[in-house]
Amino acid sequence: MSTGAPPPVLSRPRASVHAGRGVPPSVRRRRWVLLFVLGWAVQVAVRLWLASGQTMPVATPDESGYLFAARVLTGGPDADMSYGTVYRGGYPLLLAPVLWVAHDPVSVYRGALVVNALISALMMPLGYLLLRALNVRRRWSYLFAHVTALLPGVLFFSEFVLTDAVLPVVVVGWLLLLHAWLHAGRSHAGKAPGEKTSRVALYGAGSSLLVAFAYTSHTRGTILLGVHAVLLVAALVFRWRPWRSVALSTFVLAAAVGAGTLLNHSLLPSMYPSGDNDLSGNLVRRVTTQDGWGWMLSLGTGQIWYQAVATGGIAAIGLITVAFIAVRRGTPLRRRALALGVLAIVAGIAFATSAALPDEYRIGNYVYGRYLACITPVLFMVGVAVLLRAPWRALAAAAGSAAVLTVLAACVVQWYAGVRLARYTFTPYDFPETSFLTWDWKSFELWHATAAGIGMLALAVAAVLLRRHGPALLAGFLAVVTLAMSVTATDRIAHPLVKAEIAHTDLRGIPGLRGTGSLAIDWNVPWTIRLSQYYWAWWSDGGVFNAQTTPVPRDADMVIMLWPKNVPAEKSWPHGAPAGWKVVESRRTVEGDWVAWTRS
Repeated sequence: MSTGAPPPVLSRPRASVHAGRGVPPSVRRRRWVLLFVLGWAVQVAVRLWLASGQTMPVATPDESGYLFAARVLTGGPDADMSYGTVYRGGYPLLLAPVLWVAHDPVSVYRGALVVNALISALMMPLGYLLLRALNVRRRWSYLFAHVTALLPGVLFFSEFVLTDAVLPVVVVGWLLLLHAWLHAGRSHAGKAPGEKTSRVALYGAGSSLLVAFAYTSHTRGTILLGVHAVLLVAALVFRWRPWRSVALSTFVLAAAVGAGTLLNHSLLPSMYPSGDNDLSGNLVRRVTTQDGWGWMLSLGTGQIWYQAVATGGIAAIGLITVAFIAVRRGTPLRRRALALGVLAIVAGIAFATSAALPDEYRIGNYVYGRYLACITPVLFMVGVAVLLRAPWRALAAAAGSAAVLTVLAACVVQWYAGVRLARYTFTPYDFPETSFLTWDWKSFELWHATAAGIGMLALAVAAVLLRRHGPALLAGFLAVVTLAMSVTATDRIAHPLVKAEIAHTDLRGIPGLRGTGSLAIDWNVPWTIRLSQYYWAWWSDGGVFNAQTTPVPRDADMVIMLWPKNVPAEKSWPHGAPAGWKVVESRRTVEGDWVAWTRS
């Protein structure tokens, strides 16, 4: 590696010096297999431990949407989520086995978190492979793979029934498979001597399947799909792979995307009978107006700022390195294509999701971490490779550039959001990392968080200057900080949310709840309560009606009504309750007041 240049992305790994000298290869392989199995098991255990207090969906409506989609896909009852965001069916397919064996809401939810833990923990072995591809030594690759798996964007969100629990693993797996497929042949015809054609075909087909799964699971997968399609075309045009190999990957992609599209369309009548919230319409309006472009670019910059700060500037180093490789003269074409693909994913997700967002009058509109969390582990690991391998000049340039990028992004956020950062709603769930860095779970502090992130970056650079013990010190420092972020977020954000939602919405004390076949909820009851009560009556068909203008559905076994102020629960039914109905539960909460009625 030349002085002043960050390390290349996904270059061929070199063997560690003196690694395993005198130890038979078979023994070394067994040791590494054992290390990976134990490491994966430890990561699973950490996730199950953190998620042990989670018993119901609190990231509403997202968690509810995926749970109800899984219920519909396994033949369960409908849940009316009309005028809300459409939740796709790819991730709910992974939850299907849970619904075959669990039948009460809490067991279903806990089972889904077990699935999350098993998949999310795969970030550790995949991270090792990616770090090795970045020429990081084996022992450090193993340590920093564990650190990557502990990033809150990977770990904390695995505590919830969200696509965010699995998308980071999908993205890293896709990048590894695509890199292996593109680099399998180095000759002009694209076929390497001695390379097994079947293995290369599996690389291409596997990367296409992962992209199709991401697309079927979330709209962010559409960006991944577009990048993958362009790279398939490039592989054909530049003859990086034989046309048969490209054709096979394209066929697998088209078939899987087609099947995923049919799957997603099948959910619409059961979950969105009256239509959705038209996020695509928001996107079109934003990209066709000057104000829309200001909103989109500013909010997208806020997402990039968040990932820079949340990782102590290391993801920012990775982003700058990938951009440098993409534009540097002399970068091999395949490597340039992969670097451009990563940049396109970052920009596409950041700006497209910002364009589609409605103005919800919350601070999380302007600075948000979840959307880019699926690609952040890649940037983080590239940043780690720079810290461990770059010469002093290159490291100083990369770290300085990362600090400047973070400050400039913060300036854009301050300029566009301004006083709204103090006046709009602060939702702690949106800020697990920055709340820890500022030790404030009640308000958002842009510049305090920026300073803390840059301070972490300075400590990381100082650590690696101790070349002998620096990598171990850096890994330990980052592991402690990232794990502490998730532990405190679980204690101060996740657990209070569960406690509050149970207090506000729990229906389990109602006699005969299990026999409720159809639950109808007044449209005027806040939607957060409505979706939680669909969850508690897990076996029931959930529907909505407007009690002010519409009669109660005839097949309803239970009805939830809005409870007006200064009115007895028995008078909550507009125009009086029909004969044969009685109040079985009532509750006044900060989210809204409601009364449950059942037939006598």
